Amino acid sequence: MNSWTSYFYTIAFALLVSFGASAQVIAPPDWDISLSSTEMEPGQEVELILKVSIPNGWYVYTNEFDEDLGPLLTILKLEANENVTLQGPLRALDHKTKYDEVWEGDVNYFDKQGEYRQTLLIKGKVGVLKGTVEYQMCSDVTHQCIGYDEDFEIVIDAAALQANGSEDQESGFSAFLPEEEEEKQSLLGFMVVAFLAGLAALLTPCVFPMIPMTVTFFTGRGKSKVASIRNAFIYGFSIIAIYTIAGTAVAAIQGPEFANWLSTHWIPNIFFTLVFIFFAFAFLGLFEINLPTGFVNKIDAKADKGGLTGIFFMAFTLVLVSFSCTGPIVGSILISSAGGELLKPIAGMFAFSLAFALPFTLFAIFPEWLNSLPKSGGWLNSVKVVLGFLELALAFKFLSIADQVYHWGLLDREVYLAIWIVIFFLLGLYLLGKIRLRHDSPMEYLGVPRLMLAIATFVFVVYLIPGMWGAPLKALSGYLPPMSSHDFDLVSYSRQGGGTDTNRLDEVPKYADFLHFPHGIQGYFDYDQALAAARRQNKPLFIDFTGHGCVNCREMEARVWSDPAVLKRLKEDFVIVALYIDERFELPESQWYTSSYDGKVKKTIGKQNADFQITRFDNNAQPYYVILDHEEVPLAKPRAYDTSIPRFIEFLDGAKAAFERQN
Repeated sequence: MNSWTSYFYTIAFALLVSFGASAQVIAPPDWDISLSSTEMEPGQEVELILKVSIPNGWYVYTNEFDEDLGPLLTILKLEANENVTLQGPLRALDHKTKYDEVWEGDVNYFDKQGEYRQTLLIKGKVGVLKGTVEYQMCSDVTHQCIGYDEDFEIVIDAAALQANGSEDQESGFSAFLPEEEEEKQSLLGFMVVAFLAGLAALLTPCVFPMIPMTVTFFTGRGKSKVASIRNAFIYGFSIIAIYTIAGTAVAAIQGPEFANWLSTHWIPNIFFTLVFIFFAFAFLGLFEINLPTGFVNKIDAKADKGGLTGIFFMAFTLVLVSFSCTGPIVGSILISSAGGELLKPIAGMFAFSLAFALPFTLFAIFPEWLNSLPKSGGWLNSVKVVLGFLELALAFKFLSIADQVYHWGLLDREVYLAIWIVIFFLLGLYLLGKIRLRHDSPMEYLGVPRLMLAIATFVFVVYLIPGMWGAPLKALSGYLPPMSSHDFDLVSYSRQGGGTDTNRLDEVPKYADFLHFPHGIQGYFDYDQALAAARRQNKPLFIDFTGHGCVNCREMEARVWSDPAVLKRLKEDFVIVALYIDERFELPESQWYTSSYDGKVKKTIGKQNADFQITRFDNNAQPYYVILDHEEVPLAKPRAYDTSIPRFIEFLDGAKAAFERQN
């Protein structure tokens, strides 16, 4: 599951960012072109000096590397003049080299500042030296490349052959963008990416609990196969309609941050918790989910109007609950609506919801196949009871999200694990027939499939127990509260004193009383404070855009950050800052500001961090990792959710090497 999730996330997020950025007009680099000598004689060689200042976050490919790789090399072209000839190649002084994953080879480049030299042989009267520099500027942040032509003229005194200066001339290039860059990205291509994002959303942990709820809801509802198929398609269409209409409205009115509010605010999360508990109690046999008799009679008399309402409500519940994991993906689609654009988010949300709804439509049809099986009564009730236990366990996931975001301290990790251990232990006893609930049929013998399920359940309970004393339980990292909420971590205690911490903080981090790092990492929670510390310690700055309710963030921390090689690098080679985008702590009024992105006042830590991620990096998905130098320029291509440890190490090492080449 993780490899496919990583694949779809990487493709979807990278392309979505590029689509959102494609319409931006980027200021070109500034050039200063001059001659090395103002006194020349015929037959003398002189240096043409070309200095370039490059915008932050961008770089220019130089030359002197394999042009067959693909990038456009910098080329100097002089207008024909019989008295000037080129001597040797164009030289890029002190350029940088890196391995480019896109071109699959080593490339040379300049970032921030660069200087070229070209030797010229002056044979006689020159007059005006004219030429053009052709080059390509790219960004690892927006994943965008732009080609430029820089024209220049240098007037040389005809009598003394002296240069009178070489101020860069206006040539109209500042508004130039290649035609293909000015065109909007293909709407069809955008929809394909959104469709892939919908498939990726199906692989997230928050969506799977809705499958048994769907199966149970539709079991026995259709009186015929035709009715079952009709209900299933109504269900699927409702999902598509809700996502498309609601998502588009959010894009037009609230913007992409509303999806984050829905997945992290205490009101929707408490609502999700109550919905899951309600269904769990119903599945366990406490009551039946039935409409009032009088209302049912009216429904029968008016063409099953209430049945359609129930199906729509079920679809709406699926959309709401799944936002805990699909919110970041949906937000990446909605970010394309910046500036009032609505066609792309409408098309994107339709494609996303289409992929998301297809499997659930099939699951809505599947219960009718179950009803056609012989002797399904007692067995089917047992299935409902098992699903009831699962829904009860999963209800605490949403309560945990609200607990983490608002720091209530109700569900620390060991409390959460204790609840799960008891629930799954009781489930194991039920599967063995030691517990009998309402509507259960007498069990004469224990079947092999039921025995295997019982064994698997007790194995899971045994797996959970060490977590009470600090075991990481990596397989469940997305579902469990973070290790920082564990009161008694025996694993961490046993490691104390087992090494030297080389990344000691030189000042107390802001907000460290309620925000924490995993695995004993020391770092900051305020960007400006962390950047200042990185400059003092002469280390690159590692930014972790994360969230309390971010399932994939917890998985990355448990599966990747916990690796000894990764953890050693994070602790020793970088200054780390964790920017929580769903932190509700309200800052003093003097620190509030109005966002240039959506025009809204940002009052909380989370709102400001989310706004920073969107405006600076054109991305609002978590986790998102960026490594900057001291000039706030990325040292490597930012990374999103990817549980490959080797690729994460390569990301860290590449950024560190790029930083060291600057010093």
